[in-house]
Amino acid sequence: MAACAIRRGLLSTASKYNQHKCTHRILSAIDFSGGLDPRRTQPLCSACRLSSFQQTRFMSSRNRPEGKILEPVGVFEALKQHGKYETGQLFLHSVFGYRGIVLFPWHARLYDRDVSPAAPTDSKPDSTAHGSKEVKGKMHTYYQVLIDTRDCPHISQRSQTEAVTFLANHDDSRALYAIPGLDYVSHEDILPYNSTEQVPIQHELFERFLMFNPSRNPPFTARDTLRAWQEKNHPWLELSDVHRETTENIRVTVIPFYMGMREAQNSHVYWWRYCIRLENLGNEVVQLRERHWRIFSLSGTLETVRGRGVVGKEPVLSREQPAFQYSSHVSLQAPSGHMWGTFCFERTDGSHFDVRIPPFSLESNKYDKAPPTGYPL
Repeated sequence: MAACAIRRGLLSTASKYNQHKCTHRILSAIDFSGGLDPRRTQPLCSACRLSSFQQTRFMSSRNRPEGKILEPVGVFEALKQHGKYETGQLFLHSVFGYRGIVLFPWHARLYDRDVSPAAPTDSKPDSTAHGSKEVKGKMHTYYQVLIDTRDCPHISQRSQTEAVTFLANHDDSRALYAIPGLDYVSHEDILPYNSTEQVPIQHELFERFLMFNPSRNPPFTARDTLRAWQEKNHPWLELSDVHRETTENIRVTVIPFYMGMREAQNSHVYWWRYCIRLENLGNEVVQLRERHWRIFSLSGTLETVRGRGVVGKEPVLSREQPAFQYSSHVSLQAPSGHMWGTFCFERTDGSHFDVRIPPFSLESNKYDKAPPTGYPL
């Protein structure tokens, strides 16, 4: 039986794809004006009733009652239960549904408070550090990936178009530049597939970083430009710690990245980027209303930040769109510190509840090289 790879999360059915031979992907619903509305996407598995030996690919008509477009993707592969995916592996993101390709893997320490004894609940900075004795990190594989630019418009309601940001290569400590369409993906987020296309992913870096090699599996190998770029920018690309905690079925995952140091007004300013994913693991519809951060610096300062939503949005998390992801930045006048806090969510009945943000440390690299280089133009 053929499989429909649907834009919404596929975690509950991912294990079934090992036996499927034909892969299709619903891009979006089409409204009467001809525009795309990703919020109306719904499962359409009944359209894929092909036997496993059929290799036919098809696309649905625009005048179908369901109003969906099906785009052929490729053939699903078996999930890797052990080991890691290699450079050049094509995949669908199991939560956000976009097409992507693996550039290279990272090994990170995952601090999961859902499976470890809880840390103390008081608000003292030293009791909320990620390295507290009660929480032990477990090694886990994450991947640096390219996102297919065709899918970015369809995930905008559930995620920023992820990018890796760097400090600019000059003295302005607040200036940043970004490489769009790069994401960090956990091993379990990957639904691997293969394709006969020589350029299956549309991204300006795809052919600069990867080349087609039909004798290899996967058939895309790293160019020297990718290896050189990874080596030069290793300190700013590498993720070392991941923090995760669930409150009332809302799971918060935080990945901090050290970006470097700048001098400003005769003092040093240290910069970090942090990526946050919010996931609704339950059936109740909730909406993020407020954020409350506490930021402790090794210099002895404790800052409190409150505000509406995140990155100008107040995302709704439901069964249809269970996750939202975004990135932000923070700076300290010290080489290390800690962050923790809460997100305030609202239920459909108007009641509110707080979701804990797992405490995490902000650590500067032991070495501080020159600013990272750009990517090939």
